[in-house]
Amino acid sequence: MKILVINGVNLNMLGVREPDLYGKKDYKTLVKEIKAHAKATGVKVKCVQSNCEGCIVGYIQRALGRYDGIVINPGAYTHTSVAILDALKAVQIPTVEVHLTDVDQREDYRKISYVSEYAFLRVTGKGFQGYFEALDALKKKVSK
Repeated sequence: MKILVINGVNLNMLGVREPDLYGKKDYKTLVKEIKAHAKATGVKVKCVQSNCEGCIVGYIQRALGRYDGIVINPGAYTHTSVAILDALKAVQIPTVEVHLTDVDQREDYRKISYVSEYAFLRVTGKGFQGYFEALDALKKKVSK
């Protein structure tokens, strides 16, 4: 099983950006921990990150026929990008949406998620652990 993990805008700033909210671990550590969890559960994973909405759409489109599942944390594009939603709908790859913080308990505009319209699961507020939960859920869904 192959899963693509897509991280969006500002995720590359983990450890620097609002550490009281997002934690002190950096993006490199996130990727390392995701890969370790994937290996331990027998899943192949590729992690990508972009601050560009069009690049994220490109990652999704290129996943067609190459990946069995997508884990996506679009960052702020969650609340604004119909383009990312449309790309997910186009490729029809099982997808889990992840957010490090509990976005539903934050500002009102963060409660809107276009990605949730497509994703079969949304994991929020669990930090790095949320990615592991997303990988496990995809493995279970795709293995059926």
